[in-house]
Amino acid sequence: MFDDWLRHFKDRWMTPLALLIGPRVSPNAVTIIAALVGLYCAYLASQGAMTAAFVTWVVNRLLDAIDGLQARVHGRQSDFGGYLDIMLDHVVYAAIPIGLLISHPTPTFGIVTALLLGAYFVNGASWMYLAAILERIGTGARARGELTTITMPPAIVAGAETIVFFSLFFLLPQYQIQLFSAMAILVAVNIVQRLVWAYRALPVPSGPV
Repeated sequence: MFDDWLRHFKDRWMTPLALLIGPRVSPNAVTIIAALVGLYCAYLASQGAMTAAFVTWVVNRLLDAIDGLQARVHGRQSDFGGYLDIMLDHVVYAAIPIGLLISHPTPTFGIVTALLLGAYFVNGASWMYLAAILERIGTGARARGELTTITMPPAIVAGAETIVFFSLFFLLPQYQIQLFSAMAILVAVNIVQRLVWAYRALPVPSGPV
């Protein structure tokens, strides 16, 4: 929900770091390192090491913030880089809830984890396929002046909100069931939001749906 505003703030804050890293470091290498850190975060979560998992989660998010900026400031943007970034992000987003479930394998927690990952799965389809359609009809990221590889139709839970929720998973482990449930519900709202948005924004045949 706040991603566009936060992206401009993040870019101003982290551009000196991207310049310091220099053009020789591949943005894709940063993306892969971020994913490895994220998977280690999931492992730590599976062992119940919540403080260490939170620290590695923050490192993962910082590295994820720098890879696209690194590409832009050094003229190393690529469609493959954007694809790799979003794919590995989703690997981490799936691995961490599974790691948390391993550390707390109760039937109730298993159910809410399944609901969260199921909502995430459908949410991914809700925006990725929609983004592909928008790119095809010429109203995608470039037409909208967005910095991302493809457009991401807005919703109540996006990158910034995901960072907050996952941070709370580690910082408030006693409320993980409630937090998983709340995030699953809000991600389900995302799906409905985008369905309504797509119906209004995309060409539809005349007559009833």
